[in-house]
Amino acid sequence: MMTQEERLEYLIDQLLHEKEEYKTIAVPSDSHGKRRLLRSLMNIRMPLPISREFLEIQDEYLKEETEKKGITRLEDLRPVLPGIYLWQGDITTLAADAIVNAANSQMLGCFVPCHGCIDNAIHSAAGIQLRLECARIMDRQGFEEPTGRAKITKAYNLPCRYILHTVGPIIYGKVTGESRKLLADCYRSCLELAASYELKSIAFCCISTGEFHFPNELAAQIAIETVKEYQQTHHNSMEVVFNVFKDSDYEIYERLLESHRNI
Repeated sequence: MMTQEERLEYLIDQLLHEKEEYKTIAVPSDSHGKRRLLRSLMNIRMPLPISREFLEIQDEYLKEETEKKGITRLEDLRPVLPGIYLWQGDITTLAADAIVNAANSQMLGCFVPCHGCIDNAIHSAAGIQLRLECARIMDRQGFEEPTGRAKITKAYNLPCRYILHTVGPIIYGKVTGESRKLLADCYRSCLELAASYELKSIAFCCISTGEFHFPNELAAQIAIETVKEYQQTHHNSMEVVFNVFKDSDYEIYERLLESHRNI
């Protein structure tokens, strides 16, 4: 059986041999540098076929990396409102039925090496099969993904069962009424898609904030109001996790959810 370090070196070697121009890339001597190189090579790789042996070793490697980070399950959390949770952490380690990815309109993941966006994090931890599945979906669709809709894929090496991909509105200046509606549509589309698959739990990231520049406080307000309206209208048992990574987003959601507790 291969060690984790041997898997890492094998995966890097295989990816470096895919293109002639990669032959000049020096492999770092330290494990941290090797992990960053592997992630970078995965990030920039186009959705092309690859060997079953590579995928098997990649899967073993990624699953062990996730286990090292620690997996959080819904039963480990306490609801802040009926059917609603707030959790600060790495969404790629959450074992919900589905997690939500803030995708771009190409729906192929982030191609920027080791970029800090959630799209990059999810594709990097799930494995290159995710980009391959997304490419098949988009090839069948034949056009870019419209804002406010949602697609579902397998989760591959993540502890969740599925990934829901949605494209949020990009804010260039003032937030318009249309942008507010489209962000609400993202949450509603994900909830409806999850329900159609009879999923019982879904974890939302902070859609459209960060790289898409939607103001965090307003985005959180729209997220909470849309989810609560959906739960009240549908009376189903779907549990919703609002996942945040930054302390500032945690403070916003904690405060807004507390205000809903007192309504």
